Amino acid sequence: MSDDTIRLVTVGRLIRRRGRLLTVLAVLGALAGYGTSALLPARYTTSASVLLPGAWEERELLTQAQVATSSVVLDRVTAGLGGTGAGGGGLRERVRAEAADGNIVRISGTAGTPEGAQRLADLVAREFVGFAARIVGDDADPEAAARLQALRQTVTRTARRVTELAEAAGPGTSVESVQTRTELAKLHTSLQEAMDKLEQAAPSAGKANMVVMGAAARPKDETPPTRTQLVAAGALLFFLLAVVGHLAAARVSRRLRTEAELAAALGAPPLGTLDVPDERSASGPEGGGLGARLRRLLGLDVRWEVPVPYASGGEAGLLVRHRRVCARLRDRSPGPEGLLVVVPEGDATARRAAGRLAAEAASAAAAGDGCPPLRVVEVPVDRPMVADRADESGALVVLGAGAWTAGEIGGIAEACADAGHELVGVVLAGPVRTRPARSARRGAAVPARPSGDETVEAAR
Repeated sequence: MSDDTIRLVTVGRLIRRRGRLLTVLAVLGALAGYGTSALLPARYTTSASVLLPGAWEERELLTQAQVATSSVVLDRVTAGLGGTGAGGGGLRERVRAEAADGNIVRISGTAGTPEGAQRLADLVAREFVGFAARIVGDDADPEAAARLQALRQTVTRTARRVTELAEAAGPGTSVESVQTRTELAKLHTSLQEAMDKLEQAAPSAGKANMVVMGAAARPKDETPPTRTQLVAAGALLFFLLAVVGHLAAARVSRRLRTEAELAAALGAPPLGTLDVPDERSASGPEGGGLGARLRRLLGLDVRWEVPVPYASGGEAGLLVRHRRVCARLRDRSPGPEGLLVVVPEGDATARRAAGRLAAEAASAAAAGDGCPPLRVVEVPVDRPMVADRADESGALVVLGAGAWTAGEIGGIAEACADAGHELVGVVLAGPVRTRPARSARRGAAVPARPSGDETVEAAR
């Protein structure tokens, strides 16, 4: 798999074969999320809107939003809350202001209770409006304001007098009367336009009367992330990390899976592939300790990265493959003596295949087929040691698919060479799916297949 592209079928196979482990890890992630939510206090957020009448530019609105969260405003809010908190600096992380469309500054407050969040947002909005009004009042010049007010009154009286003169002119039809009324109407329009321009050009015109658009709504739900979101995020995070970890481990794996790879690592010719019925006991850990039971419970006793075993062709197909290997051994045997069948320790699939092969070789030798007798031995992989050559004329290595790396089986080849055994070949053992045995009619019992250990003893 290290050279293959990771496809969806690979992920599906991982989820099917590691479903128990992934479920346990997802539950642990959910518990971690729940614990995190218990450490984080509940938070509620609501907002109040402040309307700024008049014409405002975008940068002016942004300035007003910064004023709403300034230290002066937040210090006044702290005093209004009864001195709770750490002053304006403590409220700065709980208060946020932003400029919205329509000359609106939206002020948000966060607290541990819905009532506290509502009260905080309303108080900040009121203090902001009051502070802005005081700034406008302080910046205004009293004398200039008085002169501006007198000018407004003069313009108003003049416009009223123009209206009276237009009404007094009467509905005359002479050219002079029509011209008089036209000139008075134009004068009245010019005075009204001048009045509008005066109002717009006045300092802080239309910008002093900010309005709080109602009280902030009392929040009903917590501010994300909520406890449910943290639990779901924890479960999803642990699940994804487990899947990515499995895929990464399989990606960097250097275990050999094909007959050509195993033969190249051992430096011996491939002699064929033997099918072994796929049984949980064949690939699961041996022993009945706590660790083995835990691995079986979590499904770790089944390798997930290998493809699903193909369907077996039945007992006839298994027998044909064993006989072909026996025929190749007869042709490649260096002498009339027997052969030593080397199986790595812990490779249950290879051990069962070697036992069946030894039994078939014994049957062929009894029938006068000339197949050399086979003796099966298990060799530890970490420190391989093979007995010196005695009655055997060579060695045959049987390996399970995807169980060993090139370095591990390379040590077995060196151990065979040190003991004087010539490697005649390598045989790959792969699991296959067998169909459930059908009960014979009239109560006839189906004969049981001999186990791997029994076939080894029979070959001896």
